[in-house]
Amino acid sequence: MPDPKTLPEKMRFIDLPSHGGPEVMRLSQAPLPKPAKGEVLVKVEAAGVNRPDVAQRQGTYPPPKDASPILGLEIAGEVVALGEGVDEFNLGDRVCALANGGGYAQYCAVPAGQALPFPKGYDAVKAAALPETFFTVWANLFQMAGLTEGETVLIHGGTSGIGTTAIQLAKAFGAEVYATAGSAEKCEACVKLGAKRAINYRGEDFAEVVKSETGGKGVDVVLDMIGAAYFEKNLAALAKDGCLSIIAFLGGAVADKVNLTPIMVKRLTVTGSTMRPRTADEKRAIRDDLVDQVWPLIESGQVAPVINRVFTLDEVAEAHRLMESSSHIGKIVMRVD
Repeated sequence: MPDPKTLPEKMRFIDLPSHGGPEVMRLSQAPLPKPAKGEVLVKVEAAGVNRPDVAQRQGTYPPPKDASPILGLEIAGEVVALGEGVDEFNLGDRVCALANGGGYAQYCAVPAGQALPFPKGYDAVKAAALPETFFTVWANLFQMAGLTEGETVLIHGGTSGIGTTAIQLAKAFGAEVYATAGSAEKCEACVKLGAKRAINYRGEDFAEVVKSETGGKGVDVVLDMIGAAYFEKNLAALAKDGCLSIIAFLGGAVADKVNLTPIMVKRLTVTGSTMRPRTADEKRAIRDDLVDQVWPLIESGQVAPVINRVFTLDEVAEAHRLMESSSHIGKIVMRVD
């Protein structure tokens, strides 16, 4: 069991002295963070790499004022110190967590309500691939869009970290899944993960394919990370009383000259959210749902993170370049300690 009194005074972390390309990130040293009330300090063994990290590095996704400015939103490792009032974890517990920032470091303080135990049989690399995508998919696809058994869903970016997670969870909860991807290889990966039909957006119109596959009805839910470029076709792909859930704007945030008539005619709902600004209580509620409803699926092997490549902390620039290339299938993880 770790002794907080023997923790080092300094840690290695990835510094971001200026915004720009992957080359601006630097390995540096800083004092260890101290866990505040309700937080745990984790000795980080692995950290996930996500698109919000890239956006923060580029200067388009600033961290909240009360969050660590250090990059990194998901970690896995060992609890080495407890903040005031924490009674749900003990020193030595192995946890993965959704961090508010600070994950690209040897030590990271996270709210206890955003930490989850390692699934049985998982090591730090596999556990670090879970929090960001599972929190995001659960909140947007199930809590907000209300996807339920027997419904149909279209998942864009099917081979991204979000996409591979969403396909598996939707399938596990009894939905019929369609997904988009940009190559034959990626489409095949989507089908293997549980999609009934994968649509190569480079050569197929996903709205037309969805309508054909569903007998003209359309899907009940669309999970979208493209935004403006797909907005009108997403509306066309939805069935009556369907829901469009937007989680990112990789194709732009401003849609010009869009026909909004389908929203009224088909009684559609358009929703969206980002995870980082959510309150601690909101994130805890998502965490509790994951532990109760999703962790059993992970531990049974029915759902698992798809990991594309594992880097070391000092290879962070290469990890970001891979993320920006969109050539990967699944998650990108860094070994930290």
